[in-house]
Amino acid sequence: MSAVVDSLRSDIDEIMPGVIADRRYLHTIPELGLELPKTAAYVLERLKAIGVEEIKTDIAVSGITALIHGTKPGAAKVALIRADMDALPILEENKVEYVSTHAGAMHACGHDAHTSMLLGIASLLMERRDQFSGTVKLLFQPGEEGPGGAEPMIAEGVLENPHVDAVFGMHVGSGLPVGKVAFKPGPALASADSATIVIQGKGGHGASPHLGIDPIVVSAHIVMALQTIVGRNVDPIDTAVVTVGMIGAGEASNVIPDTAEMRLTIRAFKPEIRDFLEERITAIATSVAASYGATANVMYERGYPPTVNDPEFTALVQQVTIETLGEENAILAPPRMGAEDFSYFLEQRPGSFFFVGTGNEEKDCSWGHHHPRFNVDEEGLANGIEVMVRVVERYLND
Repeated sequence: MSAVVDSLRSDIDEIMPGVIADRRYLHTIPELGLELPKTAAYVLERLKAIGVEEIKTDIAVSGITALIHGTKPGAAKVALIRADMDALPILEENKVEYVSTHAGAMHACGHDAHTSMLLGIASLLMERRDQFSGTVKLLFQPGEEGPGGAEPMIAEGVLENPHVDAVFGMHVGSGLPVGKVAFKPGPALASADSATIVIQGKGGHGASPHLGIDPIVVSAHIVMALQTIVGRNVDPIDTAVVTVGMIGAGEASNVIPDTAEMRLTIRAFKPEIRDFLEERITAIATSVAASYGATANVMYERGYPPTVNDPEFTALVQQVTIETLGEENAILAPPRMGAEDFSYFLEQRPGSFFFVGTGNEEKDCSWGHHHPRFNVDEEGLANGIEVMVRVVERYLND
């Protein structure tokens, strides 16, 4: 199918220098967590310059929402578009003019691109208010990388006043070539839980292991036993991950320590599998430790839930992508074990979260997310802007 032809693409081409300038400036001032004073101030300044008037600030510390009302007659639906604004605690290694000026912080996941794209979308929607009915709610969110900004923003009422009917979000992808847009109906991203296991043994001299209870040996047996959960307890048709990412114990080669500590990340797509993993990890750790005369204290923490896209809304994204970029550039993606707190919005409202290609090896833009050399090919941002504008307008006008 041929690409859509109208004035939107030329309008996007006109604003792209500003979108790129926004992205590069935001890249120089990465901020972490919920406290994003410079980033939020810049977003607020840009929204006012664009002409958006109905703005709320200081939501979940640094979050911002803004409303743009369409003037086209039709149903008064409300669509929310979300962009995350926070960065990561990474020392940047890129050699670019817009390198981070905040030591130890970096936009290594593309949230600077997400924010600049949404500012560009805001500019376009302000000029296209006669092209859609209903209302678009823009949402700029802090804390996606942690401790999580979506849930507290929802708790502060961002899905009401006015009542939001559908939610949309997008994420740049360094592993997805420029020109491509990827989507996945149903479970698209996994839940992300964590566990800390503290094994209490009995310390002693390394030359007399029979007089102690070695928590390091116990930890080793627990690690191996945990590997059986996915392989032997989870249905092969389903998917799960149990990874022990850290073990810490002892300070000397000739001393058996009293305790050892293990830290895990746990991923799943189905709520029942998520519950089962918690039960099984706890049972294995405590029982294996007890078999060696030790004890295990399991501290389990629930993180972001699975990101589950509504099939009908994702079909809308697919159709718009085909019409806009061509069928060869509309990619049905496999589910991924990464996690996103956009999942909280999708628990409350139907919608879709999709991926926009910004990968390009020739421009050194193929490093993985969260890598100190992560960067995006900015030519891909225009595609994300166009697809999102068309998706939202079509939804509101349907």
